[in-house]
Amino acid sequence: MGQQNQNNIQWFPGHMAKTERMISKYLPLVDVVIELRDARIPFSSANPDISRLCGRKKRVILLNKADYADENITARWIEYFAGRGTQAFAADCKSGKGLNKLFAAVTAALSDELERRKAKGMAGQPIRMMVVGIPNVGKSSFINRVASGKRTRTEDRPGVTRGIQWVDAGTGFELLDMPGILWHKFDDQTIGERLAFTGAVKDQILDVEYLAMRLLELLKEEYPQRLTERYRIDPEEYADGYDLLEGVARARGMLMSGGRLNTERAAGAVLDEFRGGMLGRITLETPPKGV
Repeated sequence: MGQQNQNNIQWFPGHMAKTERMISKYLPLVDVVIELRDARIPFSSANPDISRLCGRKKRVILLNKADYADENITARWIEYFAGRGTQAFAADCKSGKGLNKLFAAVTAALSDELERRKAKGMAGQPIRMMVVGIPNVGKSSFINRVASGKRTRTEDRPGVTRGIQWVDAGTGFELLDMPGILWHKFDDQTIGERLAFTGAVKDQILDVEYLAMRLLELLKEEYPQRLTERYRIDPEEYADGYDLLEGVARARGMLMSGGRLNTERAAGAVLDEFRGGMLGRITLETPPKGV
């Protein structure tokens, strides 16, 4: 088994700096930022640079892929964000489930601003939203669901820079469709692994067997019953992640010539099945306690 990237998983696309500049440039045009995160890893899928870039601009956190996440833990995350003064809600952007909560969350986040507008006789002014998120978190699915195919070029709007697009999100709401994907360099190995588990980092730059081993170790600790249900194995009988990976290969009959276990194939299956929700509803991170 190869050893590349076991101690240094990184994801740092060259276009990140360009996207950061665009966010800073166009932030004054919007009223609120919609930040998409993966409901299975609400902490690791957050870009810490967003807080710096957005400053005091209001944010709404959309916990996407909620149908794959543990419902009870998702509810705890929403409560956690609320306790920190941030509106958050769970949805599945691919199916559209839960997206009906978007406008209520945005309206709640902007309640003070909307009151000021009303007092000034500007209640009908559109609410403009900017969408940000990490790779594979569902930004495109979100925009396509909300936009219903409607896009308005900015050259038709006075005082707005050419080249960006507004999306009609329904009566009184518009989305700023930002090109590129925002991400940052990270130094925490745990964050890197969890992003890789969900597919935010391309498998081609990682050792897939190592990644599957780490995931199996985590699932053995937090969701052992899911491994038993899916692979018909007892996690407690296996000493570590590699033993578990061999157990999966054996249970699935994944053999190579000479009867050797095909752990690489088993690793691919484990990752694909986790990402596709076939292991059940799993969340890998819980909110901090006492915060």
